[in-house]
Amino acid sequence: MFSRILVLAPHTDDGELGCGGTIARFVEEKADVWYAAFSVVKVTREGFPEDALKQELDKAMEVLGVPDEHVLTYGYEVRQFSYHRQEILDDLVKLRRDISPDIVLMPSLADLHQDHKTMAEEGRRAYKKDTILAYEEPWNNISFNTVCFVPLDEQHVQKKLDALACYGTQQYRTYLNPEFIRGLARTRGTQIEKDYAEAFEVVRWVMD
Repeated sequence: MFSRILVLAPHTDDGELGCGGTIARFVEEKADVWYAAFSVVKVTREGFPEDALKQELDKAMEVLGVPDEHVLTYGYEVRQFSYHRQEILDDLVKLRRDISPDIVLMPSLADLHQDHKTMAEEGRRAYKKDTILAYEEPWNNISFNTVCFVPLDEQHVQKKLDALACYGTQQYRTYLNPEFIRGLARTRGTQIEKDYAEAFEVVRWVMD
């Protein structure tokens, strides 16, 4: 259905958390998938190298099957996105010009995280003439309007789990629990009588 997909991730693991199964499905269907992570900063936690997030992102993308040359990274500081709105918008507009995606996957406009919200607002501005779906991250959403679903098979969910397992620096976070991730996919699948699915909000839908 879609041939060129752009995933916007405020931080390195957000795209996998929000739509990792969908990425795996699109790759399996031979779509041209691009992934842009806007905050790949140095890690200061003991026991991890400074470039741990970049290494983890590269491994996760390899698991999902996204080519190296389609993985784009930026150095915006965590929780500082709102101070760089124009630069972020400029980067998004350049991505639109360079990639010409026919669908953009990004955080929800209702996401409470300040960086996610900035990414969503500037994403809507940059891609207002394109189809945009917003992925869910329930720990950041007080409400989420499940109006669009991408059915998934077991192999897509497993690739999502395998990709997220690459993030050794983030494993202390409760939302990386494999049971939670599989359970959410099962819940969204149940809503449409499928085994698994990921849900999205429709921000913009353009039919050619």
